[in-house]
Amino acid sequence: MKVLDLIDKLHRENDLTKTELIYILDHITETEKEVLFKYSLETKQEYYGDTVYMRGLIEFTNYCVRNCNYCGIRRDQEEAERYRLSKEQIMQCCDQGYWLGYRTFVLQGGEDPFFTDDLLVDIISSIKSRWPDVAVTMSIGERTKDSYKKLKDAGADRYLLRHETANEALYESIHENMKLSSRKSCLYDIREIGFQVGAGFMVGIPGQTNEILAEDLIFLKGLNPHMVGIGPFIPHEKTPLAGTTGGTVEETLVMLALTRLMIPSVLLPSTTALGTLDGKGREKALKVGANVVMPNLSPTNVREKYELYQDKICTGDEAAHCRQCIEGRINSVGFEVDMGRGDHDGWRK
Repeated sequence: MKVLDLIDKLHRENDLTKTELIYILDHITETEKEVLFKYSLETKQEYYGDTVYMRGLIEFTNYCVRNCNYCGIRRDQEEAERYRLSKEQIMQCCDQGYWLGYRTFVLQGGEDPFFTDDLLVDIISSIKSRWPDVAVTMSIGERTKDSYKKLKDAGADRYLLRHETANEALYESIHENMKLSSRKSCLYDIREIGFQVGAGFMVGIPGQTNEILAEDLIFLKGLNPHMVGIGPFIPHEKTPLAGTTGGTVEETLVMLALTRLMIPSVLLPSTTALGTLDGKGREKALKVGANVVMPNLSPTNVREKYELYQDKICTGDEAAHCRQCIEGRINSVGFEVDMGRGDHDGWRK
């Protein structure tokens, strides 16, 4: 096997075996990465041109009943300063975001039982009633199928649920009292209900191998989600994984590019975590086929409290400045901002 032959095959056929993917990850050189990145960007442009979609992110609660070993808002992180946004505060964030041009709002939070189905239905339906032309994305973890259906019926359009790793042993080693089978079941439920589905994984988790990363790509190919969020693992000093080695930008770029070629029409975010590790990390992701960015619309007085990992950038920027800054970064590498709903290519058609 030759890496370039496998990259060419992936570009043509949008599929490789697990063994072939492992071989690429084990042997790829810098020169071969350049070819991979060229193909992944060309593939993105076939579906979305030079467009990059902007979503307005609202981190509305950092309470969480889960105790994931890598997460800075895990249940047992006693130093976390907890907060919840009220419905009125969430609506104010949306109001400002709409004025700034956003037509997708992403409501993200920990798994917080305070936000019952009834409360979330009220929030979602109020947003859709006030701004019928916006898309609402929810990212609030594992819930029952009935709960997901209520959120969909209230008007939610998309649901993001990163699986973090498709390897059962690794998943259960970093997620206390959680099962990968449950996570996957939730993803299949939200797809069946009719959401645009988002999955995704971390790169650089302690114990992760190239074989495990290949498993992520194989799982995603089978799930065929509309969006895939991929970011580097960044250790948090107040978690059980403090002091471990995290993921790198370069490793993450390779996984973004492979995902783009495996699922050509997928929406791929350029994550804040990449910008945290590298001042040009988000731009680098756009240049290998990412096409979504999510500037923060949360009130500035709570942004530092939503600390999944440490040293997160842009926590002090006002929403208007955040939008202008990221738009400038997108333009600087030759892409154009689209503030519309930014639906998945297949969904639009």
